Amino acid sequence: MRDKIRNATRLVVKVGSALVTNNGAGLDHGALADWARQIAQLQQQGRQIALVSSGAIAAGMQRLGWRTRPHEMHKLQAAAAVGQMGLAQAYEDAFSRHGLHTAQILLTHDDLADRKRYLNARSTITTLLKYGVVPIINENDTVVTDEIKFGDNDTLGALVANLIEAEALIILTDQDGLFTADPRKDPDATLISEGQAEDPVYRSMAGGAGSGISKGGMLTKILAAQRAARSGAHTMIVGGRHADALARAAGGEPIGTLLHASSTPLQARKQWLADHLKVAGTFVIDAGAAKALRAGKSLLPVGIVEVEGDFERGAAVACRDDETGVILARGLSSYSSAEARRLKRKPSREVEATLGYVAETEAIHRDNLILL
Repeated sequence: MRDKIRNATRLVVKVGSALVTNNGAGLDHGALADWARQIAQLQQQGRQIALVSSGAIAAGMQRLGWRTRPHEMHKLQAAAAVGQMGLAQAYEDAFSRHGLHTAQILLTHDDLADRKRYLNARSTITTLLKYGVVPIINENDTVVTDEIKFGDNDTLGALVANLIEAEALIILTDQDGLFTADPRKDPDATLISEGQAEDPVYRSMAGGAGSGISKGGMLTKILAAQRAARSGAHTMIVGGRHADALARAAGGEPIGTLLHASSTPLQARKQWLADHLKVAGTFVIDAGAAKALRAGKSLLPVGIVEVEGDFERGAAVACRDDETGVILARGLSSYSSAEARRLKRKPSREVEATLGYVAETEAIHRDNLILL
């Protein structure tokens, strides 16, 4: 099963606060430099890496002289604001030594719950990956509230894997992986090498909360693996302090714990499109577009005869054959209904001239479309 990780071309790597800040002593610039080196090596292999990094609050705590994590939301936000500056600069410095650029992406749960913002975040991150930029992603702790916070960056890592349809999520932590019991308390605890992410038995094996610096414990990593599996991403939980831990994990070496998903990212996404989305409108399409969809291609604006309903960008729409009246497919629209009406029957090269900008050249990309 490790070949699924070795063959993955798009990965999300999550590093925890204990590793980033050397257990709260301040940013561990040596560790950041080492991860940058390993990610640069993976990029040279043609792989795309998005890095989800904790550490802003912990780094801010260190700068402010706080030894324990505060509970008050305004103090957490203040620590994040102080720490985020140093964290972003440290990563930029580390990656620049390898000729790589970084980009800071700060997200809240609202960004991924709203379909338009979800697609905007997805487009931004995938575009950065396409151009070889390493996205450094963190929760936007400076504005987060109890209602919208992810709660831990393990969950954020899984959500990013869902967002960009990554094939693998690698969680680097201060533990060597998932054990049958807490190895800090039970000397007979043994490491679990591989298993099914959706297996409920792992929840009972996971311990409680993590250190005073980190927010999560092993339980959040199990829940993250289960969430990642919903979009077909396999998860590895690996001890981040081992030499070349990231490169070895990505290379499929038998280290840490591999929790594999039961389906591929694209299969899982297609199932979600088929089963869980409420259709907000309809694209009536011509015979040429219908033929293209049956051949596994995207829906282009030129093939749209009519647009029915009112909807926003990112809404689920049906595709109905104008000749037969049959609903052929459903998918996520790259444009709102008003924009789609302006684009219908026009070739893709006229999108920018018509709207003044280009979100996507396709009305529905084939990865966001399922045949019925």
